[in-house]
Amino acid sequence: MKLQQGDVILELVDYEIKGKKLNHLTLAEGESTGHSHQLVNGLGQLIMMDKIMHLQVFSETALLKHEEHKPISIPKGNWKIKIVREYDPFEKEIRRIAD
Repeated sequence: MKLQQGDVILELVDYEIKGKKLNHLTLAEGESTGHSHQLVNGLGQLIMMDKIMHLQVFSETALLKHEEHKPISIPKGNWKIKIVREYDPFEKEIRRIAD
């Protein structure tokens, strides 16, 4: 199962998540607007594992909020967080999409 809110993609995973627990619930900060994708309702924990952020949702659902996108409900489970990137052929670089 995959969910997406703007440039943030959440992919349900079936493996155990072990790593450094983060002390916030911000999945991504907007580079151009300063807005952020934050877990605002429900019980969850962000964990950095192998340089990839993961989200554990412990409650039946959790709500992901962003000022410019519709809130999405995330079901209980372990989620891998991905950020959409784009390739600029003129600059010859891969970069995050500015949200």
